[in-house]
Amino acid sequence: MLFLVADENFNNDIVRGLLRIKPDLDVVRVQDVGLSSADDPIILEWAADQDRVLLTHDVATITKYAYERIRQGKYMPGVIEVTRKAALGAAINDILFISQSCEPGELQGQIIYLPLAKR
Repeated sequence: MLFLVADENFNNDIVRGLLRIKPDLDVVRVQDVGLSSADDPIILEWAADQDRVLLTHDVATITKYAYERIRQGKYMPGVIEVTRKAALGAAINDILFISQSCEPGELQGQIIYLPLAKR
């Protein structure tokens, strides 16, 4: 199972829904680990140090910095980019599917875009 970190602006309804369905899911929010208002590269560095896949809605900058880490040969455990237009249930189900079917390190260097399929 993957370890997850939700960035500061990630929909907390999704985080609560994830934990309601799977209470033992290892997900933290950046504001819970002292990274409120931290720049994207710092969040990605922390996620790499903790081997956590980042949950985000921020396709504009996180994606840029994630690919920059990869180009620099730095570890990037993965990013799950959830469109803000995704239905809440679809986002929760897709994140649970990915987190439970992947092992740590399996999403290394990848950005996954959700929802996985049009519903």
